[in-house]
Amino acid sequence: MSWYLDNVHERNAEFPYTFYIPSKQVIDILSVGDIVKLRFVGETEKDGLAGERMWVEITNRNGDNFKGILTSEPYGLNDLTVGQEILFKTEHICDTEYKDPSSSKWDYYFDTKIIVSNDVLDKREFNFMLRDNPNGEQDSGWTVLSGYEDDEFVNNPDNLQCVSIGVILNIDDSILDFVDEKPLCAYERNEKGMFYKIEDYDWDSYLNSSID
Repeated sequence: MSWYLDNVHERNAEFPYTFYIPSKQVIDILSVGDIVKLRFVGETEKDGLAGERMWVEITNRNGDNFKGILTSEPYGLNDLTVGQEILFKTEHICDTEYKDPSSSKWDYYFDTKIIVSNDVLDKREFNFMLRDNPNGEQDSGWTVLSGYEDDEFVNNPDNLQCVSIGVILNIDDSILDFVDEKPLCAYERNEKGMFYKIEDYDWDSYLNSSID
């Protein structure tokens, strides 16, 4: 067999704020006839795709063990066909057709945007956060830096990206303690690895430079 089912619980543990899995409340109500989505991973990539998310209709459930039939048309997995029987477990279910009570928090993780430097994403480390007044509904106003960037780096827009806040939470979710604080505010990580608020941040200089 040239494919296997991805353990989405393990993937969620690795990326807890950007890889959604259904809540236990949703999993518990699944029964015969319901449609669930599984992630089928091939041994080789096709067109850059290592996995395909496809729908399976449940035909039998015994606790955490399921049987179902594939209802989606595979794209790059040649030994999978529509109607094929699939054996799977709870840890393979990455989506359902039910409205998830926990979906609001996932909407926040996905839809709330922040500005982050490429150095943060390269190092998977950030040590400085600044919240300006947001521009638009999804913009949080936060800018996140590693602390190693110089002015030339930061002033080059090619070195900055707009990403979902979940990307940063995957690196360090301790910022949840203050991420909802109203602008204007700035935080820096101290020598103990903890963030503290910069009470005397020079906002006048920052705002003037932003205008320029």
